[in-house]
Amino acid sequence: MKKFDVAIAGAGVIGGAIAFELARSGLRVALFDRQTPGKEASWASAGILSPAPETSGMIPLVAIGKASMALYPEFVKDIEGISGEKTGYRPKGTIQALFSRDARAELSTVIALHHGVGLKAEPLRTEEARKLEPGLSEEMEAAILRPDEASIDNRALTQTLLIAARKSGVETFPGNAVKGIWNEGNRCAGLIVGEEKIAADWSVIAAGCFSGSIAGVGKYAPVRPAKGQILALRGDGLNIERVLWSENIYLVPRNDGRIIAGATVEDVGFDKKLTAGATAKNLAGAIELVPALGNAQVEESWAGLRPDTPDHLPILGPTDLDGLLIATGHFRSGIILTPITARLIREWITLQKVSVDWDRFSPLRFGDEKQKTAN
Repeated sequence: MKKFDVAIAGAGVIGGAIAFELARSGLRVALFDRQTPGKEASWASAGILSPAPETSGMIPLVAIGKASMALYPEFVKDIEGISGEKTGYRPKGTIQALFSRDARAELSTVIALHHGVGLKAEPLRTEEARKLEPGLSEEMEAAILRPDEASIDNRALTQTLLIAARKSGVETFPGNAVKGIWNEGNRCAGLIVGEEKIAADWSVIAAGCFSGSIAGVGKYAPVRPAKGQILALRGDGLNIERVLWSENIYLVPRNDGRIIAGATVEDVGFDKKLTAGATAKNLAGAIELVPALGNAQVEESWAGLRPDTPDHLPILGPTDLDGLLIATGHFRSGIILTPITARLIREWITLQKVSVDWDRFSPLRFGDEKQKTAN
């Protein structure tokens, strides 16, 4: 029987980062994935690094998002240094463009919200915004600069991270799906992989939208897939430096000159097919924001499945089974929350305490809610 200090289900950025942190703490770590590591949500993301809440329901994520942003420069330096690869990290900020008739009022509301949760946001005159990003539409009514935000090439990040993890001693097992957790009394003794039991002092479930299908995990991780469709565009002579954001689209520049445009949010189960409607929506939003993209080449299109939860917040922390930890359900925030998720799981395993309050994201909250409803 194989025996590890920590066995992790899921080898995307979350599982890979947790494995990397733990291996650097001297633990023997195994990383299992149902397919080639890093080929699900981590591969499909746009790579925006922003702690800003898109809705009021996302405000609980701001503090943990800010903590993760603060870790990113050192995190990138570490994994790039160990792997010898680059992640495409671009700490150049975001410009949010407003097009509505009530743009001035909307601008004040957005800035007040950002300031209220401790985030930087500065109003820009439209001519100032176009000086920073000449491709922005002249139809824009107002603009906001969010200077502390960034982006990263999520595919490069994932592969760089996995290389750094392996070089740090992590053992990876691609094509080995975790079927269930292995319990002995009130303790999780490891994972069931295929027909084999993998013994571990600690087991971590980080399998994205597939986490809930692992036997014994569903009550802690009621995740479901939230489909997103994205395009990669390339425009000759078009230079975009920052993430550009509007009500209808986000545009994320890559170091290779591509511009990532997306993304839809669709509740259609595990369906990954591309649709004409979503493609048209993404293209229309992109061209509205940067008209020159009307002449851009569509280089690639794809769909990914984000791990969503009933309250759209991640599931992080220990369960009521000793030795079992959950790190999934990051929805649209998986890339930004990667460093802090890894840090918190490592702290809990090695210190039995964490440096950032994560109680709001407990895997036990869904059972509590069911009990309240029953009463």
